[in-house]
Amino acid sequence: MAKLNFGGVVENVVTREEFDLNKAKEVLKNETLAVLGYGVQGPGQALNLKDNGFNVIVGQRKGSATWQKALNDGWEEGKTLFDLEEACEKGTVMMNLLSDAGQIQAWPTVEKHLTKGKTLYFSHGFGVTFHEKTGIVPPKDVDVVLVAPKGSGTSLRTLFKEGSGLNSSYAVEQDASGKALEKVLALGIGIGSGYLFETSFQKEVYSDLTGERGVLMGAIAGVFEAQYNVLRQRGHSPSEAFNETVEELTQSLMPLVAENGMDWMFANCSTTAQRGALDWKGRFREVTEPVFNELYDSVVSGKEAEVVITANSKLDYREKLTDELKEIQESELWATGAQVRKLRPSK
Repeated sequence: MAKLNFGGVVENVVTREEFDLNKAKEVLKNETLAVLGYGVQGPGQALNLKDNGFNVIVGQRKGSATWQKALNDGWEEGKTLFDLEEACEKGTVMMNLLSDAGQIQAWPTVEKHLTKGKTLYFSHGFGVTFHEKTGIVPPKDVDVVLVAPKGSGTSLRTLFKEGSGLNSSYAVEQDASGKALEKVLALGIGIGSGYLFETSFQKEVYSDLTGERGVLMGAIAGVFEAQYNVLRQRGHSPSEAFNETVEELTQSLMPLVAENGMDWMFANCSTTAQRGALDWKGRFREVTEPVFNELYDSVVSGKEAEVVITANSKLDYREKLTDELKEIQESELWATGAQVRKLRPSK
């Protein structure tokens, strides 16, 4: 485990070089990894582990769309694909990758099979951190660990197939065996992480909920809408407003930031763009930082968790969600985006 200095802050970081795949396979050679859930993270993690040579099975509700997806991906009913209860019974490492709502619903089944010596794995700290609301309290005689890829399961799989990997955080919540740390690192390497950095269940969920509601999704969607609306109100065409708001950012600038950093991107833009961006970034920071503090406080208080649990428990949640997403899809901004994407040159 390396200690790296990030701007004066020293962190524990684990790379593939110091904890390689062979070591990971040795640590988990006697384990049956039961991936519970085949929705967002399940396919990427399960398939990567399988391709890396681990003993993996999948647990999913039989007859569901995701059951069929698992079959399509090559998992075999009765051999590597089982209903949730049977997978929980067979697994020695129970990788709980169900949705947050699904974890609450399935917890009685999962808990029943968490016998002494097993390992309970998560990729999100939600259920355990907000246990007063979820009811998820693991027994004391099992290891409880977390590996949280910093991206979607689709990205995890795509980068793995390219020979790269998503960065992931890791945490040990409970070490009943004395070997929880080596297990979680082995699992992190096994699913195809680029490198692993240390966190806790609580910090993972606080940063994750803040990020999703903030820069990763909520904030950027709101900023897109605000700039697009202003340009349209000031007489710019939909195509021009979309290209200046979304297309240039996602297709040109963000790849440069990802590869070289914001400082490099600034240095390689026109002097007009540099000056304006440097002058205005402080204004945007000052305006949005109080909103991010309000958001973080809402996460820590449990209010955001309560909203999620309440919304997901309603019988018409899926229908309402579909309506909300349809409203975004049919807005002028994203209807324009659909047309612009069609005009991109084919690769």
